[in-house]
Amino acid sequence: MPADIAQLIDDRPADGVFRVHRDVFRRQDVYAREMDRFFHGGWVFVAHASQVPNPQDYLTTSIGRQPLVVMRGQDGRLRCFHNSCRHKGALVFHQRRGNRRTHVCHYHGWAYGSDGRNLGVKGRAQGDYPAAFDDDSHDLQPVARFAEYRGFLFASLAAEVLPLETHLGDIRRFIDMAVDQSEAGLEIVPGAVTYTYRANWKLQLENSTDAYHFTSTHPSYLRLLDRRSGMAGRTDVEAAIWQAGGKKREEMMGSFGFPNGHALVWTTSPVENHPLYARLPELRARVGDTRAEWMLRTRQCNIFPNLQLASNAALQMRVIRPLAVDLTEITSYCLAPVGEDAEQRRQRLRQYEDFFNPSGLATPDDTVTFEDCQRGFESGEIEWQQGYARGMGRVVRGADAHAAELDIAPDTSISGPFEMSDETVFHALYRNWSRKLK
Repeated sequence: MPADIAQLIDDRPADGVFRVHRDVFRRQDVYAREMDRFFHGGWVFVAHASQVPNPQDYLTTSIGRQPLVVMRGQDGRLRCFHNSCRHKGALVFHQRRGNRRTHVCHYHGWAYGSDGRNLGVKGRAQGDYPAAFDDDSHDLQPVARFAEYRGFLFASLAAEVLPLETHLGDIRRFIDMAVDQSEAGLEIVPGAVTYTYRANWKLQLENSTDAYHFTSTHPSYLRLLDRRSGMAGRTDVEAAIWQAGGKKREEMMGSFGFPNGHALVWTTSPVENHPLYARLPELRARVGDTRAEWMLRTRQCNIFPNLQLASNAALQMRVIRPLAVDLTEITSYCLAPVGEDAEQRRQRLRQYEDFFNPSGLATPDDTVTFEDCQRGFESGEIEWQQGYARGMGRVVRGADAHAAELDIAPDTSISGPFEMSDETVFHALYRNWSRKLK
């Protein structure tokens, strides 16, 4: 059994070998280092700007185990602070979100404004504080780094990190595709779903870009699609891949692996049931033929370490929060273009509800399977996973023709028939993981 974390990834592309050791998912010291390097030491998604649209709005969030708050001050500026009173450490913000000019700690009554400034120390005049007390700031502690990319808000607890746009790199192109569905940008549809599963957080990162599992993990959903195949007015998330009579259409798929652990899987499912389909001429005129065509493709986007954008018939945002080596919290949102008409919004919501979340037709299958994997990892004599080899004979180092048409430069590219069910898309995650955890 490898003692060194660096030995837990067996990456030998010249030999056709890429393996991940099961300790990656089950060792407590590995999890502790992940929290230190990735969550407490790098850029982490914390909120979307549409969640705090008005002056004095606030939203509680977190990085790893550390509680944070994102606020829009009276001046309209967004800021991010540690949700901890400077006096004795108590939480200042207890609600998920709200709008208030002043926030008072319940413990000793210290007060803060919507810009994080300390507005008052209770009983200060009677406190006989020494002069040195005023040498320290009493304001809420800001995070070390806070930045926005097109409405997506990221924070870092470490000051020495790459600029956000450098960290994101070319994965930004796929954020742009989501945002540019409307000239007015994206908004979060009111409501969110939070749930947990008893397994490692990286299983969710893998699963969203794993086409290989679909037919074996979701048979009940596929049987439902068969029953719906002749029905008029279908709105389920996979409806567009079926012809009349229930015959599956030919699809292509591909993936890109990017520096810093980001990855994307795409498929060319027919688009007639996509909410954007009716607006395709307007999209072509505004963003060009190539980008418009890509906007209607199915895209599963991982922005390392904790953000996922699932762009299919609906547009889902998942936020991953590791709670323990074998416990993970997921918060899920439906995103939509600002100004979308009522029928397109209705269709989007029905498709979102159909497939995603614990009440949908697919997420329960996935989370149960994650927990099955975590239990199976306890088979200690089995050390290496064999689930990273599909597609290795086809992978391209650098950009392929699909990447070239988007003018992006991934580390790896691959494309082929949907049945290929590429697993090389996982390599970007674990190459970045191995590099940064050494």
